Formats: sequence, structure tokens, C-alpha cells
Amino acid sequence: MTRFQKLAIAATCATFLLMGIGGFVRAAGAGLGCPDWPHCFDRWIPPTDASQLPRHIDPALFNFAKAWTEYLNRLAGVLTGFLILGAALLAWRDHRGQPRILWPALAALVLVGFQGWWGGLVVKYQLDPRYVSVHLFLALALGAVLLLATVNSFALPRQGRLPRLARWTWPCLALCLVQVVLGALVRGSINLVALTAPDLSRSLLLSQTGLLDPLHRTCGLLVLASCWGLAWLARGSALRRLALVPALLALGQFAAGVGLAWLALPPALQVVHIFLGSLLLGSLVLVGLLASRLPAP
Repeated sequence: MTRFQKLAIAATCATFLLMGIGGFVRAAGAGLGCPDWPHCFDRWIPPTDASQLPRHIDPALFNFAKAWTEYLNRLAGVLTGFLILGAALLAWRDHRGQPRILWPALAALVLVGFQGWWGGLVVKYQLDPRYVSVHLFLALALGAVLLLATVNSFALPRQGRLPRLARWTWPCLALCLVQVVLGALVRGSINLVALTAPDLSRSLLLSQTGLLDPLHRTCGLLVLASCWGLAWLARGSALRRLALVPALLALGQFAAGVGLAWLALPPALQVVHIFLGSLLLGSLVLVGLLASRLPAP
């Protein structure tokens, strides 16, 4: 592999791993562990004890575990940003005459910079669900663009006519995006209910979301069916094993969703649900990109 290919793969893997870390931070309630941005308690390195806080900051705001959890999340984001920067620089140096590689790599660099700035808004607006949702969608878009740059550096140019597997993959991906939007709406509704009725049992939170939760569950079933249909469609093709990945991820994510509903939204399952959902979307993008480059029957 070329250096660009190695770095693009590393940046892509780091991006999806960062989504899982972000899910952990959110589930741990550490999203505001650092109440300011880009500093953490007005320091570049967060304190280890409340006595180290600047005088103008209320010590009651400091929680060691949450502050360092959020800080490590930010460090992981910076590392991912440098990997993407390195890939963009290599694309500019080695693939300037190949727009199908260069432009996605540069787009990823712009996206990761915007994502970092948007993360500051998420903190500024106290984890407003709208800003949190956009933060997630930007991360998914970044992962998709990186996958495009990576696949383009390996694969043959796409065919003029899309093979049947590719034609079915993109609607499946669109359905998954609808599911992500519904999930974000459910989560935002839960947060609102928790704020307005703090004494309400966690087991009753989902019941307060109206039609959103039933719609989310129904769409989850459709996603599960479509992903397994895609795996069945890929039988006998060069992508038959790869097409099983989104099917298995969809099954795992659906099981995690059932567990969230039955077990009163345990934080550990929230992490699993978000991470598997991110991987599911990424795997569908990968299947779609590779299928688009197979000869049409």
C-alpha cells in the first residue's frame, strides 16, 4: 500500500472509533466535564484536584472523572484531525492529478475542522440536542468522505451502469439515515422530559416520547430486514462476505435497542447502540462504494 492509503485507512478507523468514544462520553454524562472550549476549566490541561481551579470557577463544577473523560475525548479528536491532515497533505502531494482522491481528502480536512468548531458550540450551548445531533451527522459525513477517498485510492473507476447490489445498497443507507434522525429525535425528547420531570423513573422516559419511539422501533425493523435482504442479494458475488457485516451490525444494534427499552436505558447499551449504528452506516457506505465498481451484469 502507498503511504496515502495507509494514512487514509488509519484516519477512517480513528474517525469511527472516535464516534464510539463520543457515545461513551455522552452515556457517562461527561459531555460538559469540561465546561469551556477549547480550554478545560480555563486550562489547556485540566486540573486533577479542585484546589487547582482558577479562582473565578466554582469548585462545585469540577468532577475529576468527567473532566478527564471529556479531555481524553478531545485529545482523540485532535489525533484524528492530524491523521486527516496528513492524508490531505499526501493527497495534495501525490494525487493532485486525481480529483477522485484529492477532493474527498480535502473535503475531509474541511469537515474535521468544522466538526471541531461545532464541538465548541455543543459545549457553549450546554449539550442542546439539536447541536449534539448535528455533531453526530457531521461525524458520519466525515466517515463517509474518508471511505470515499480510501476506496478511490484502491478501486477501479465506477461503472457507467450501477450493478444491482449497488442499486439496493443506497436506498438501504438512506433508510438507515432516517433511522438515525428518528433516534436523535427520540434522544432529544428523552432529554427534554428528563429536564422537565427530573423525578420521573427512567423506565418511563420512552413512554413520554409520543409517536417518536414507535416510529423509531418500526424503522429499526425495516433497517434490519433491508440489511439482511442486501446480504441475501450479495450471495454468490465477490462482496458476499462483506455484505454480511451490515446485516450483523444491524442485528446487534437492534438487539441493543431492545435492551435499552427493556432495561431502562442503561448507559453501557447506549454506547453500544450508538457505536454499532455508526459502524452500520460506514459498512453500508463501503459496500455501496465497492459494489458501484463491480461490472454490471
